[in-house]
Amino acid sequence: RRFRSAERYEAVTREMLRTYDVRVRKWRSSMSGVAWQVTYRDGSVSRLIEAPKPKGPMSAAIFLHEIGHHAIGFRTYTPRCYEEYKAWEWSINAMDEHGLNITDRVHQRMRESLEYALAKARRRGLKRIPSELLDYFDRTERYSTLTAPVARARLGLPTRPHAPSRASSVASGS
Repeated sequence: RRFRSAERYEAVTREMLRTYDVRVRKWRSSMSGVAWQVTYRDGSVSRLIEAPKPKGPMSAAIFLHEIGHHAIGFRTYTPRCYEEYKAWEWSINAMDEHGLNITDRVHQRMRESLEYALAKARRRGLKRIPSELLDYFDRTERYSTLTAPVARARLGLPTRPHAPSRASSVASGS
């Protein structure tokens, strides 16, 4: 059984690298990764990642997250924290499509990663939080520094200081 699992991870790894024309610069021993691309003067592009070699659910999720950045395209989604969300979403969907085990720990890692990305964006001045990321908006920040109108509306708070609540019209986008 273990042998079949290892074969499945290896097959998914080969397929993803081939499909998205990605080269692994380095297999990492840590559960972290990075994806980038280099565009040369002649217009050719090298797609690169560093990630753990998929051997289990967590390493597969991180590897697929990095592949996901290439699959969805860099700078396709803004702000950057939303791109992270889309890469994680792509990763989880790819794991599901290939029959890989998506553990509670993988979901927890996704949550922690997105909470970190959103907090970083907020520190850098993000004012409007994409609605898909509201579930990752730190609870303490939600109640202490609600400056994002969508977040305020979702919590039923006024979107402007001392204004009547417009939660239903703002949250639905009307």
